[in-house]
Amino acid sequence: MTQNPQNPPGTNRRTFLAQSAGLAAVVAAAGIPTSLARAQPTAQPAAAPGNANFPDGFMWGAATAAYQVEGAAAEDGRKPSVWDTFCHSPGHIKTGDTGDIACDHYHRYKEDVKLMVELGIKHYRFSISWPRVVPDGRGAVNEKGMDFYNRLVDLLLENGITPHCTLFHWDSPQALEDMYGSWRSRDIAKDFADYCTQTVKRLGDRITNWITINEIYCFTYMGYGVNQPPPHAPGTIVKTQKEVQQTVHHALLAHGMACQAIRAATPKPAKVALVVNFDTYVPLTEMPADIEATKKAFVEEHHNGTVLVPALTGAYNPVTLAALGPDTPDIQAGDMEIIAQPLDMLGYNNYTGSYVRAAANDRGYEVLQLPQDYPSMYVPWLNFVPESIYWGVRMISEALGKTDLPILITENGCPTNDEVSTKDEILDLTKIMFLRSYLSNVHRAVSEGYPLIGYIHWSLMDNFEWTWGFSRRFGITRVDFNTLTRTPKESFRWYQTAIRENRVV
Repeated sequence: MTQNPQNPPGTNRRTFLAQSAGLAAVVAAAGIPTSLARAQPTAQPAAAPGNANFPDGFMWGAATAAYQVEGAAAEDGRKPSVWDTFCHSPGHIKTGDTGDIACDHYHRYKEDVKLMVELGIKHYRFSISWPRVVPDGRGAVNEKGMDFYNRLVDLLLENGITPHCTLFHWDSPQALEDMYGSWRSRDIAKDFADYCTQTVKRLGDRITNWITINEIYCFTYMGYGVNQPPPHAPGTIVKTQKEVQQTVHHALLAHGMACQAIRAATPKPAKVALVVNFDTYVPLTEMPADIEATKKAFVEEHHNGTVLVPALTGAYNPVTLAALGPDTPDIQAGDMEIIAQPLDMLGYNNYTGSYVRAAANDRGYEVLQLPQDYPSMYVPWLNFVPESIYWGVRMISEALGKTDLPILITENGCPTNDEVSTKDEILDLTKIMFLRSYLSNVHRAVSEGYPLIGYIHWSLMDNFEWTWGFSRRFGITRVDFNTLTRTPKESFRWYQTAIRENRVV
């Protein structure tokens, strides 16, 4: 699950300088293609014949992540992750909760697979806990921990559900944090690749859809704070922005090396993806000037320019690097070639977006602040921008020219303040409104011919929502965290119907 930074009131996303006098020097020194300094117009894909239904074969699914649902934090040889340590340090989690038990999915996975079957999904995205299968982060594999995933994958396949496995969803081993500072060191890229190799060797005969890393932004920019505590694990305070940027670069390097490791280790052909919660920019009007301005913002703004752009093109956006100046990360020879491994699919985690309009300034665009009365969901960072999911897909084609790269929505959803009615129903109508609105924009992207192949909802069940603890419920299944009883919500029934009908209902 994504979690965006806490923005000041009226602010939706980060804004940065787009030009500097040293741009040409930065581009030349880094060996970056100058074409990336500006987004290039591309032809819009031809619209497919429209109808109410999604195409045959459209992938419907739901998602969870290891630390958020598994529990069994010290069972069968698992050792702590940085999130275990972070949660057990007072003041980090708003409710004082931890993932020690979470949803107890480790023991209740059979019940949860039955829920998936009832829901009707054919695709399930989950993550593997690195410290469960390689407890020290490097070295010996914990076969007891690996056996849990063997049992889970076998049960999914027995029920006709395709597993989509994320190899890293933020829970890096505490042992590596203690050894060398985890993402602050280049060593983590090799250790991550070795862990991927061992996992794929054991599960790759059944799993053929691999995701290397989930949301680089959230465990780098939000896990390391410059002279102040950051909101996410490992919660490390550093002295310079350059140190933060270096963690981003090391995460990208780990992704590239993981792609290589997966392809070398898999016993059968497999698809490899990266999941990015890239910033989505929506043109204020669908007029040519605002659309072109949106393309520029998409590749030049800081988050996309330092994560999505290098992952898909092999070069940091030079405008973004110029803004960083001395905080630009150190890049060794060959790094960018490793980072730019070809992807079989891009995973897109979408929740919200920002509006952009053309402007007579050095950037040629303006990212608009949202007014205080703009509607948001039950967390302050999730503004209700349903068209963002369409424009995110479209910008991959138009701003980056990746017209043939399959895109899978790997997370989308919202938390609700659920109440159980006198009829023992959970009428989470707000979530249904959210789903209907966002899925209508998913349908628009598909009907216009963009390569969007499926939708995986976040989340299958209420879970440990990072710094919010158990206080924010993203699930379409309610979990009573006292009894661990699972109860499908009204949104579960709505999504069940949409899957069965293969359309927005």
